[in-house]
Amino acid sequence: MIIFEWAVVMFIWFGISQRGLGIADLVGGRWARPIDVVRDIVIAIGFLMVSAVVLSGLDHFVKTAPNAAIRNLLPQGPIEIILFLAMSLTAGFCEELIYRGYLQRQFIALTWTVAGGILMQAIVFALGHGYQGWQFVALISVVAAMLGLLAYWRKSLRPGMIAHALQDGVTGIVAAHLLR
Repeated sequence: MIIFEWAVVMFIWFGISQRGLGIADLVGGRWARPIDVVRDIVIAIGFLMVSAVVLSGLDHFVKTAPNAAIRNLLPQGPIEIILFLAMSLTAGFCEELIYRGYLQRQFIALTWTVAGGILMQAIVFALGHGYQGWQFVALISVVAAMLGLLAYWRKSLRPGMIAHALQDGVTGIVAAHLLR
């Protein structure tokens, strides 16, 4: 999966480079000073807190429970934990670049509306997680829309990348520990 996600990023890079753009153009924003890094980390943590509240409220109606596919993804042992964290970092960077950086912009251009672009990328992103079951797809679509709003508001993928990597990594490690 790590190789596949980086291959998609390389494909996107090749396509945008034909138009004189680079990955930094999709990521947006700049870290000119250390405070810029701190600001994006604080925004990412705030995003995670808000999304946790929203998702726990929605989960009350959807009633999610980890299925076999999710349990099989959770790390068991030190080597798997390292690989899981590498996958979390990859997902944080690559998936944000693919869905919020590239596809969201393409869908905005296609639909001529920001809302349409955010909604369409959220649906495509959530459907890519179909192996987790429809309940998780519903919750993931909400998080993806929130990440799309965050990227649009900040004009940068950096806070979303940080939040995505933290959410995947921490949730996976905690879930692996709790579901033993």
